[in-house]
Amino acid sequence: MQVPFILAGPIVRRVTPEVFTLWLVAREALQLRLCLKTAGQLVFDQVLEAPSLERWQLGQRAWVHAIQVRPVGLATKQQTTALLNYQLLIQQEGTWVPIEQILPDLSYDGAEPQIPVAGRLGELLHGSCRKPHYPGPDALVAADQMLAERYAQGQLPPDLLMMTGDQVYLDDLCGPMLLAVHQLIDALGLPSEVFPGECVADTQELYSDPDTLYGRQRFLPRLLSDNRYSRLFMGSSRPVFSSSYCDNHLISFAEAFALYLLSWSPAPWALITLPDGEDLSLSPDKQALFNREKAALLGFINGLGQVRRLMAHLPTYMIFDDHDVTDDWNLTANWEAAAYGHPFSRRVIGNALMAYFICQGWGNDPSAFDSRFLAQLHDYCQTYSDEAQSVWIETLMLFEGWQYSLPTSPKIVVLDTRTRRWHSDTHPNRPSGLMNWEALTEMQQHLLHQEAVVLVSPAPIFGVKLVEVLQHLLALLGQALAADAENWMGHSDAVSTLLNIFRHQRTAKYFVILSGDVHYSFAYDIVIRFRRNSPKIWQITASGFKNEFPAKLLKRLGLLNRILFHRRSLLNWLTRRKRMLIEPRFVAGQPGHQLVNQTSIGRVCFNQLGAPSEIALLTSQGKQLVFEPDQDSPIGPVPA
Repeated sequence: MQVPFILAGPIVRRVTPEVFTLWLVAREALQLRLCLKTAGQLVFDQVLEAPSLERWQLGQRAWVHAIQVRPVGLATKQQTTALLNYQLLIQQEGTWVPIEQILPDLSYDGAEPQIPVAGRLGELLHGSCRKPHYPGPDALVAADQMLAERYAQGQLPPDLLMMTGDQVYLDDLCGPMLLAVHQLIDALGLPSEVFPGECVADTQELYSDPDTLYGRQRFLPRLLSDNRYSRLFMGSSRPVFSSSYCDNHLISFAEAFALYLLSWSPAPWALITLPDGEDLSLSPDKQALFNREKAALLGFINGLGQVRRLMAHLPTYMIFDDHDVTDDWNLTANWEAAAYGHPFSRRVIGNALMAYFICQGWGNDPSAFDSRFLAQLHDYCQTYSDEAQSVWIETLMLFEGWQYSLPTSPKIVVLDTRTRRWHSDTHPNRPSGLMNWEALTEMQQHLLHQEAVVLVSPAPIFGVKLVEVLQHLLALLGQALAADAENWMGHSDAVSTLLNIFRHQRTAKYFVILSGDVHYSFAYDIVIRFRRNSPKIWQITASGFKNEFPAKLLKRLGLLNRILFHRRSLLNWLTRRKRMLIEPRFVAGQPGHQLVNQTSIGRVCFNQLGAPSEIALLTSQGKQLVFEPDQDSPIGPVPA
């Protein structure tokens, strides 16, 4: 079967007055020309060459094209947001062909894309957690439908789409997706790999082994248990990777890269044939599981054309969370020692970071990656050698620049809460702080002298108190991994430093915190107790795009949380955020409904001061849910 000409993209990435960034994957190296206009005026029209165009060959028929240009005349005042029209043309047989002719479903009824240039924020979309085989609709499809309606009515698009983690689930694939990944690897000729350690020799052995489907625990490394007590209850060894769904945990770089293509574009699926469970050599239970997963996955595939169109029309920003690499990534100091100390698990993490950089990290801020950094990627693409791959993985693991900011008003600061953690020196099995002192200090420098800031933290800074208390108790019992005990309040030094930043006299007056991770959505209004000029803080959590929390459990947790930690409860003084006054918002028309458990995408509108004038969810069914402030809100109503 013929490999599609365009495999994924174009995806609009960083767009500011200084740079316009695009990403796409094709079956061959393309000659590209880019035209940019604003207000009818041409500001860029060039055939793209290095350094404006990076090409990375990641297989016989897979070329990544990373485009960043610096148009003249794009300067925008902070009081307004300019709109940019772009046209990407591809040379075919000596003729420049617009990409819309190759991908006719890429536009909204033939309209030119209107891409907002970072300036005054009026509205943004945000969310996290997109699991392809979750049996529920994809909220990104609903976002595309909303954008289609706006184009039809001549209305402005949102300023950007912020993805706050778990864009892919490398540690939790369904069986049909893993088969699709392997078919795509063959079709594109993605590189093979020799693995270090003794778990499995190379990709040929991995892909051909009968246990490669629903049996990957056998390949993942295990360590001797720490002591007699843990051996008594956990056996003589324990897995390095703690995911409870690692039956199909991805291992090779080719697998991780293929998953991104299959998650963001309908084109690769033309190369895929999915069997029924009964056609596979599986147990009856696994055959039934395969069929259920296939049914859910087919619904996901049907919406990918709309997802591709959405990401071609909105500046799209991303940051990793754990499932972009592996569950509980860097949760504790002991986890890090085990995972990075074993050559095979170190390679698995490194392969995930390779795919993250190519598909997510680069487009957030291309200027963060110097020529030496990119030279190592080019070295790998020329040889696919184990040595070149190992060198580049070490560079990725030592890199401390995954965080980034956007020159919007209010300023957007996106945090890396995964790779620069505050370890517990006395209890290495206790959860690490999500950011260490140096990282928090750097964050503070971005916040000083700002009137308003949008802070993107993949995990909520202010979460559901009862959940945090339960996680803390289980962590004290040595069950941090089982409890997924990752929250800002779980490490006393880190949370103390963070709360001191909020209390700093020169910090912003308005903080909007965007988060995901937890698989349910909520909004809180927050001020500092006993302080006359407290900053106003909004914790806004939208999760997930295509994932949900167990419904009955969340209902019980929500009810108990309202009973035990209501505004006047004395139990609030036993938590680490006792000096913060936190009031939850309720869904309009649904009194008492604080936690929303639906696949959805968050939507936030801002007033001229940088405060949120509307906090809402767009559900995957197209319904809008608005979080309204309580009458006892410490912040009170905010003007539009």
